[in-house]
Amino acid sequence: MKSEQLYPQAAHRLHASPAVRALLWLCGVAALLHAALGVVLPGLPTTPFVLVAGACFVRASPRAHRWLLRNRLFGPLLREWEEHRSVPRRVKRLALASMLILASASIWFFAGKPWIQAAVLGGMLVGAVVLSRTRSRH
Repeated sequence: MKSEQLYPQAAHRLHASPAVRALLWLCGVAALLHAALGVVLPGLPTTPFVLVAGACFVRASPRAHRWLLRNRLFGPLLREWEEHRSVPRRVKRLALASMLILASASIWFFAGKPWIQAAVLGGMLVGAVVLSRTRSRH
């Protein structure tokens, strides 16, 4: 199946500059590695990194974007976003719960270090606001 069939806009969204495409590809790979870590590390989100990887690959490499769309683990998240511009409600609840648990544990771990505690709390709040403002489906 051609990438145009999986994602019709991909063909005309490829960046014109080979240097920028290479940089986007590297950023996509880095985001995908973070997403893979998020699968096994509690508290590290997976979905945002998958979406960043998809955005990078759609502008850098139709082949990489097609592979990501077909990937058993990451493909459903990216397809949901590209088709509906939404995140499944179950994924949002899981992400918010894991952020809350990890932030709470981190704040407790860094007792006596208010700047680190504030940074952890701030990061969690920003992530929670962004996630809650993202449209849900199902």
